[in-house]
Amino acid sequence: MKIDGKRILVGVTGGVAAYKTLDVIRCLTREGASCQVVMTRSAAMLIRPESFEAITGRRAAVDLWESDRDFRPAEAFGDAAKPIHIDLAQKADLFLITPATANVIAKMAAGIADDLLTTAYLAADCPVLAAPAMNCFMWEHPTVKRNAERIAADGVRIIPPGTGDLACGYSGPGRVAEPAEQVEAVIETLSGADSNDLAGRRLVVTAGRTEEPIDPVRVLTNRSSGRMGVAIARAARRRGADVTLVAGALSVEPPGGVDVVEARTVEAMASAVRSAAKGCDVLIMAAAVGDFRPKKTSAKKRKREGDFILELEPTEDILRSVGENRQSIGVLVGFALETENLEQNGRRKL
Repeated sequence: MKIDGKRILVGVTGGVAAYKTLDVIRCLTREGASCQVVMTRSAAMLIRPESFEAITGRRAAVDLWESDRDFRPAEAFGDAAKPIHIDLAQKADLFLITPATANVIAKMAAGIADDLLTTAYLAADCPVLAAPAMNCFMWEHPTVKRNAERIAADGVRIIPPGTGDLACGYSGPGRVAEPAEQVEAVIETLSGADSNDLAGRRLVVTAGRTEEPIDPVRVLTNRSSGRMGVAIARAARRRGADVTLVAGALSVEPPGGVDVVEARTVEAMASAVRSAAKGCDVLIMAAAVGDFRPKKTSAKKRKREGDFILELEPTEDILRSVGENRQSIGVLVGFALETENLEQNGRRKL
């Protein structure tokens, strides 16, 4: 894994989105990283430090002075110990601050160090990432924008907030980036974004299974999870590509940092692919597209009464139609799922 053994200092501030940091840490741990949490007092009022301790296996540091005593018990003439904020910062391979409130962003921009998190920030010489989270009006305020630009100029990587419903009841920009997006940013930073050899390239990837409705409840589908297409999209994104993921039904979360276009039926996927693939450098057709669909879709749920004969008709072969009209698509990759004569059938499809 890209971040096996990496030590990540996770700074949690007093935003309502602090609870999402539990998922971020869980994902980072799954990727092989070791996480240490440092919290502001405001964060500790929203979510207990013990919650983070349960999933990291390490005591969360909260108060600058109390934490120093807790982490460094007095021992007469024992080994010399660095102050806790120095030790935490210097031992970390990366410092992720999530959620980053307007208050903490302002302190970072001004160099104010009045708690454990902000003093650790000033002591850090590792990469620092910040995932802002706040009300949409606050995020769009000139002061906040200016402060965010200032810390970005100082080398902090900003993980842009999303747009949607906010805890305060408003809707707009300011939602903390989804855990998957934050984890992707951490992996990109620690891995040097791989070789970045796909920077400036535009890739379109299809993934997942199509679903053709039989009635308002039932669908005709297959067992594809979408893992392959999602993994390809994630790898391309890490290598610097601009990626669009045309997704049918997925059993896995799409990667962060890619444009996701939902297309559940074959007809919707065909339309989405034609639109997204115009002028792309690479089109990778990894979705499991259904070969048949019901001739008629019932407007009401069919009851379990007598025999049920389902008439099917073939769906469009999206890969074939795109292949015959490639135009400016640079590289086209398809796949064939077979149960027999694999190479022979694959070559015939090629």
